[in-house]
Amino acid sequence: MNDLKFEQINKELFENLKNYRKTLAYMYGDAPIQVLCLPKVIETVLIKSGCLRIYDLFDRDLTKIKGIGSRRIRDLTTRLNQFLAMS
Repeated sequence: MNDLKFEQINKELFENLKNYRKTLAYMYGDAPIQVLCLPKVIETVLIKSGCLRIYDLFDRDLTKIKGIGSRRIRDLTTRLNQFLAMS
């Protein structure tokens, strides 16, 4: 019986931590995309596609954004990773 309770508590704790991490990531990402210091071309494409804040880039398929090719995706992800590493 205790093992079942312990397993349930662990599961709830894991889910809470997962939600907490996601919430923190979105809080970190609550900044304008301009703070990424991207080239103006990339910044303009992102703004036109509705990406105004960094968290708008989370869980988004960057390959679906018109005007963002593989080189620009690499530049964007590099800047995004640098930003998140500093947070």
